[in-house]
Amino acid sequence: MSPLEDFSTLLPETAAANEKGHLVLGGCDAASLASEFGTPLYVFDEVTLRNSCSEYLTAFRQNYPDSRVIYAAKAFINRALAAVINEEGLGLDVASAGELTVAQSVGFPMEKVCFHGNNKQREELELAVSLGVGRIAVDSMYELDLLNEISMIARLRQKILLRLTPGIDAHTHKHITTGVVDSKFGIPMVSGAAEDCVARAIAAPGTELVGLHVHLGSLIFEAEPYTEAVSVVFEFAARMKKEYGLDFREFSPGGGFAVQYTRDAPSPSAAYYAEAISGAIASNCGEYGLHAPCLVVEPGRAIVARAGVALYRAGSVKIVPGVRKYVSVDGGMADNIRPALYGSRYEALIANKMNEEASERVTIVGRFCESGDVLVRDVDLPAVTAGDLVAVPVTGAYCIPMASNYNASLKPAVVMVKDGHPRLIRKRETYQDLMRNDVLVETERP
Repeated sequence: MSPLEDFSTLLPETAAANEKGHLVLGGCDAASLASEFGTPLYVFDEVTLRNSCSEYLTAFRQNYPDSRVIYAAKAFINRALAAVINEEGLGLDVASAGELTVAQSVGFPMEKVCFHGNNKQREELELAVSLGVGRIAVDSMYELDLLNEISMIARLRQKILLRLTPGIDAHTHKHITTGVVDSKFGIPMVSGAAEDCVARAIAAPGTELVGLHVHLGSLIFEAEPYTEAVSVVFEFAARMKKEYGLDFREFSPGGGFAVQYTRDAPSPSAAYYAEAISGAIASNCGEYGLHAPCLVVEPGRAIVARAGVALYRAGSVKIVPGVRKYVSVDGGMADNIRPALYGSRYEALIANKMNEEASERVTIVGRFCESGDVLVRDVDLPAVTAGDLVAVPVTGAYCIPMASNYNASLKPAVVMVKDGHPRLIRKRETYQDLMRNDVLVETERP
């Protein structure tokens, strides 16, 4: 099996190999992209990105016609990406004033934006209210009171969802599990705080409570956490309707849908989640006598991860006899901290040797001053030498947003490719960029 066939579920949909044995993405030779834009380089395939948007819209609307899909911007957002998301008919889930401002800069319809996050700052809420965002997912009683005050000053009623913590373990990494009782996110249901918050939100003159929200975590491979969340929330909604007159018009189970990062860990389709969640809603509406609410799902990683491929240039090679062969690349944890932070696993290919068989096992490491700066551990590749182009697929989500300037390194450029044409969507930083916000105070010499 050729590397292209072996990696077909990880690489973007347009991936191919040309007569030179080079990886081709969106009709563009990866080696040519690396020469033109430098490395590290993040390449986003526009066709894969748009098809992922369409897959989620179609899957949920076929199973539950009254559905909205909003893209979770925290996975990766910039102006070009926000424009594509809007063109594909998705809404946007933002978690900061920065993400909101990016959306505003490209004319993203504010009524299709939901503002998330714990401990939102007053100025962020003021901005969201002034721009007319469609929904604010309230994360605490403190935030509810603050938002009510801001909305009253603005002489309007802000539509809100309450983000609940249902006490459900999604069986994922502890750093990306958010629905358990012991979580910094959401309003706890087990303590009675959620009920108190419903009562206060309904009575508040500056807010209009339209629905309930949960988010269970990320990289959830099973449907059961979602169906369990539906049961817990709908039972709660029925009680709140009876006791406080809750108008349960919208429900969001969040996002967190899994993607495939390695060949041995396939992920479910969008339809798998859509069928399970839709079925659970229908069942619970019948059980509790509720009208079916609008369903809002928030995929982020599932939309953008596969569309991205990171390209690195191999440098030094170190062989520890009987132990390991290390291949160092010109990027690493500063542009992709996920392996160091979460123990995330990736695969790799040699983009300029796509026609060669694997002949050695290597570990790909970064260039930064940490022993934990390991990108891909124990991967089988063709013989790797300095100058080879290393491609790491499924890097479209959470790499660029979590990038840093560790060791005063430069954040990489990002290009979007389609039909053989690359489009620079984020410039590579310069050393001048690194120092732009520094303030040098010269002291008087004695």
